[in-house]
Amino acid sequence: MQEIDERLFAEFTVQEIVPEESGFQLRDAEKPVIGEISLKVYINGTEYASLLCLNELTEELALGFLYSEGVIDSFGDVASIAYNERLFAVMLQLVQGKVVERCESLRSVTSGCGKCFTYINPLKNDQYHPQSLEKRFSLGELLRAMQEFEQRSILYQTVGGVHSLLFSHPDFNIFNEDIGRHNCFDKITGVLLRQNRLVETEKGALLVSGRVSSEIITKVIRLGVPVLCSRATPTAAAVALAREYNVTLLGYVRGEKGYIYSGAERLIP
Repeated sequence: MQEIDERLFAEFTVQEIVPEESGFQLRDAEKPVIGEISLKVYINGTEYASLLCLNELTEELALGFLYSEGVIDSFGDVASIAYNERLFAVMLQLVQGKVVERCESLRSVTSGCGKCFTYINPLKNDQYHPQSLEKRFSLGELLRAMQEFEQRSILYQTVGGVHSLLFSHPDFNIFNEDIGRHNCFDKITGVLLRQNRLVETEKGALLVSGRVSSEIITKVIRLGVPVLCSRATPTAAAVALAREYNVTLLGYVRGEKGYIYSGAERLIP
């Protein structure tokens, strides 16, 4: 079995509950628990954000987050980037002439408890574009890919406590996991930025393990991916945005069943 990076979890001695005929027995057991860090993102020496995440793909997470926020538009906007393991901080310098204004965040409201929603800031509307319907996808292939995806996370099977995300492209795949769904999307974005592959997103699909909020769908729209499949449910705001921007959104995809909330015309039955 693939080894797990020791930075991603910690071992604790816990009390395991064991049922017996007369009640329950408590016995000592060693249990791995998923790790968490508070990642600081510094731009030109000033702290811009703090992200709770796994201690993995930290530079890619910072890059993807700043792209989703509208701070950068390509990897060419970055003069240098480095991760300080001791401080849990990504230190990033932008190219000369690139200005950062915190108030111009693409995410006006952050989705947290499920009762809030994220809308697209009109001041940044030019960074969001409806997806073309030119590229079509096989529904059968998407369902099969989802079944394979669900078995892929060794970290989840061994430790638990993480979400998983796969960017599936005809020529390559990018897989990652994190304690936050939104971090997974930003990490994928950061990898694509670094590999100069943002232009290829229109041919790919995203497969995610968790709920799809409006915060998530805005990241998908910004990234330019036309299809998103989830094992869980989307929120009403996410469905509305997916329909407005021509994103094909599937939810409760389990085995050969699921629901298409938007963009069915892009799928080949």
